Amino acid sequence: MIRVAIAFHSGYGHTRVLAEAVHAGAASVPGVQAALLDVSQSGDALWTELDAADAIVFGAPTYMGGPSAPFKAFADASARVWLAQGWQDKLAGGFTCSLNMSGDKSVTLIYFVTLAMQHGMVWVGTGLPPPRQPGHPDELNRIGSSIGVMAQADNVPPDQSPPRGDVETARSYGRRVADEARRRARRPTP
Repeated sequence: MIRVAIAFHSGYGHTRVLAEAVHAGAASVPGVQAALLDVSQSGDALWTELDAADAIVFGAPTYMGGPSAPFKAFADASARVWLAQGWQDKLAGGFTCSLNMSGDKSVTLIYFVTLAMQHGMVWVGTGLPPPRQPGHPDELNRIGSSIGVMAQADNVPPDQSPPRGDVETARSYGRRVADEARRRARRPTP
């Protein structure tokens, strides 16, 4: 069984909506078990799940041009895993959400890439082309990110935003990461 962990923090619930979509996408792939892990609830169970995962998808809202403080605390705590190179060669991915269309979300995704690279992980991009109608709320990859999922949420409850296109982009990304983890597991070792 391939295991995909979605390690996320959500401040107001909008990023949780994306985490749940990534989880649903990954879990929809046959032979894949997905785990939704809120990093603000850290404990031994969180680290055990991450150790067992074949892929870890990081997620956090973008606040003030970077990931939220609870996610950053989790990333800092991962130094003990780094010391043992415990995530070496695992797949990695990321998603983020902010109020504005730009909101400096690319900085948060680059932070996730850097975190993954320091751990010796292998990054998986979205694999999606630019949108035909940039910004349209129903469009897949409407913000046009290739690194990871970027979403925009209005200042309304999470059951109203982010829009359908962003949620479907997150679901598609979960499937992509899970498919890649399955492909890697089937490759013969040299």
